[in-house]
Amino acid sequence: MANDPRVVAPAGRAGRRSKKKPVYHVPAVEKALDILECLASNRVPLSQAQLARTLHRAANELFRMLSCLERRGYIMKDQFSGRYGLTLRLFELSRTHSPYKHLVRAAAGPMRKLSDALRESCHLSVIHNGRQFVMAQEESAERVRFSVEVGSSYPLVRSVSGRLLLANLPDDERRQILEQDADYRQLDEAERVALETRFQEIAARGYETDYSKDLVGVIDFAVPVGMPKSVIKAALAISSVVWKANPWPSTNWLKPMQECSHAIQLALGLISSGAENPY
Repeated sequence: MANDPRVVAPAGRAGRRSKKKPVYHVPAVEKALDILECLASNRVPLSQAQLARTLHRAANELFRMLSCLERRGYIMKDQFSGRYGLTLRLFELSRTHSPYKHLVRAAAGPMRKLSDALRESCHLSVIHNGRQFVMAQEESAERVRFSVEVGSSYPLVRSVSGRLLLANLPDDERRQILEQDADYRQLDEAERVALETRFQEIAARGYETDYSKDLVGVIDFAVPVGMPKSVIKAALAISSVVWKANPWPSTNWLKPMQECSHAIQLALGLISSGAENPY
């Protein structure tokens, strides 16, 4: 596992020790930072043994620090795999400098216009700790509407936004995430092949839509924001109640949602103001 390409050691420790300035070691602080940096450098959760090998430390040396970081809410341990991953605690502390704060701020105006135009609530999600995490939502003004709570999270393979996000990742990155996904591990080989085919179809057509797997009478539709090349990878989605008069309403959503995605990317500076709108 020490040579596992999925496990990336944080570059900071070796770099800091090579400087000529006086180095005042605080072992407990350095150990905690090494763990956080290592987990941040890897896109999948790591076990205590993997962390120990990557950081060149004894596994029992990390036990108390892992327990402390978990108790303080900086990391969380998966009850099934026993692997550790970062929580949103660091995001909360650094939100004034986080690209996701800029994403939410840049998306607010375009999402408001989209919601007003389609009379539907819309939300924005990213992948966090192997799940779809809802970063922002704009409520519809309609008296009957479907809302998705900001801060909520959902299984990636079971949600429209989750599948869209996975479909637009590089193959190796998607594979690493799926290897740790509890829902994916329950699929048989035929179901995994079918899901991979669906990923290819999603990436090719540029959107994903389906009826909710968990709620009767709800349809979901999602388009990408910033993908596939940007460091920001998000899904703009609408979840809507299905009306008898219009059982498949998403047929009219694609172009307005793509235009909203384009406006968000313009506001973020991911594309130039002179760039042609492909939609």
